[in-house]
Amino acid sequence: MTKTDRSGTVTTSRNLFSRAQQVIPGGVNSPARAFGGVGGEPIFFASAKGCRMTDVDGNHYIDYVGSWGPFILGHGDERVLRSLRSQLELATSFGAPSEAEVEIAELLTTLIPGLDMVRLVSSGTEATMSAVRVARGYTGRNRIIKFEGCYHGHGDSFLIKAGSGLLTLGEPSSPGVTPGTAADTLVAEFNNIDSVRRLFAEHRSEIAAVIIEPIGGNMGVVPSTPEFLSALRELCSAEGSLLIFDEVMTGFRVALKGAASIYNVIPDMYTYGKIIGGGLPVGAYGGKKEIMESVSPVGSVYQAGTLSGNPMAVSAGLATLRALVEDDPYPSLEEKGGRIESELERMIENYNLPGVINRVGSMFTLFFTREPVQNYAGAVASDTTLFSSFFHGMLNRGIYLPPSQFEAWFLSAAHADHEIQTTLEAADSVLSDLARL
Repeated sequence: MTKTDRSGTVTTSRNLFSRAQQVIPGGVNSPARAFGGVGGEPIFFASAKGCRMTDVDGNHYIDYVGSWGPFILGHGDERVLRSLRSQLELATSFGAPSEAEVEIAELLTTLIPGLDMVRLVSSGTEATMSAVRVARGYTGRNRIIKFEGCYHGHGDSFLIKAGSGLLTLGEPSSPGVTPGTAADTLVAEFNNIDSVRRLFAEHRSEIAAVIIEPIGGNMGVVPSTPEFLSALRELCSAEGSLLIFDEVMTGFRVALKGAASIYNVIPDMYTYGKIIGGGLPVGAYGGKKEIMESVSPVGSVYQAGTLSGNPMAVSAGLATLRALVEDDPYPSLEEKGGRIESELERMIENYNLPGVINRVGSMFTLFFTREPVQNYAGAVASDTTLFSSFFHGMLNRGIYLPPSQFEAWFLSAAHADHEIQTTLEAADSVLSDLARL
C-alpha cells in the first residue's frame, strides 16, 4: 500500500472532509465515521471489492468494517451484483407489493425459529422502534427494559443511560429525548439477571418488553452467558413481558440462524437489518403470529413506510441469504476468526500488553484491558489511548479497523489466508512498537 502522508499533506480525502464540514454536521452522516474515538480525520472511500477498499487518494486497505457488518460475502459479490442489475432493469421502487418481498419473508420465516411473520422496514432503528411499539400495543404496558451498553438505534426510547444505581429510572443521554420517554425505559446490567429481577419486582405488570442484543456489538463484542439468556427467557415468560432479540448485527452473521440458534433461546420478537439487505438500507421485525397480527392493517398498532420492502434492497438481501444457505461459509469464518484470535492473544502475551479478545464467529473485538469484558463497565475500562495508537498503526499499514474501541470487527468470506497473514504481520509490528512506548 502507498499510504499518503495525511499529516500536513492536502489530499483529496482531506479536501472532501473540509467541504463536508460546511454542509454536513461534523462532516459525516453517522457519528461512528467521524474518528472521534481515535483522533484524526475520517477517510473518504471510492471503491471496494472483496475484503479490500480503496480511498479517494488511491490508498488500499484490507477492510474489517464491512460497512459495519452487512458484507459477510465481501464487497461486490457477483451474485448480489447480478441480482441488483436484474432488478434495476425492472424497477427501483413500486410503493406497492412485489414478489420479492414475499420471497424474502418466506425465507426468513423458514430459517429463523419462532419467526412466524415479519414486516420489512428501511433501517435497523426503524425495526427496533417498531418492535417496541408493537410490544407495548400487544401487552397494554408502557415500560421497557434495555441493557447498559446495548445499542438499538437512535430511537428516543433507546437513548437512555443508567443513573447512579441499577434501579434508577433512565435519564436521557441525548438532548431531545423527553423525560417522559426516558421514564418509560429502565436500564439493567448486561449479564446480570438479578438486576433484571429487581426491575420487574419494582415495576410489576408495567413492563411490556425486554430488548437485548444477545451478543452485544456496540460496546465491542460482548456475548451473553447462556445462563443469563435462559434465565431472561424464563423471567419474561413468567412476568407476561415480551423478549425481543435485537439481531440487526448478529442475524445471519454469527450463524445462519443467528444468535438465537447458538443459545437455543427463542424470543417473542426479533429485529433484523444489515445482512438481510446485502449492503443496502433495510430492516425487519417479526415474531410470533399472534403478536404480529396486532400490526396494522390486521391489527391496531400502526407502522408504515414508503420504501419498506424496497425491491433493490430486497433483491440484494435475497441474493446474500441464498448464498449463505448454499455456501455455508460459517465453518470457514470460524476457522479464520479463531486463527486471528489465537495469534493476537499470543502477541499480547509476548509483548506483555493489556488485551482481551472477545469473539463469536466472524465478529470480534480486541479490548485493551487485562480484565474479562462481560458488560459495559468492563468494556469502558479499556485503554482507549492505547487503542487509538493501535488503530492508527494498523491504518498506516493498510488495515482498516472500526475507528472505535467499542465496535465489532467483521470478517468476510472474502478474507483469504493472504489477507489474514498480512493483517497478523501488521498487528505484530504495531503491538511491538506499542510495547516499547
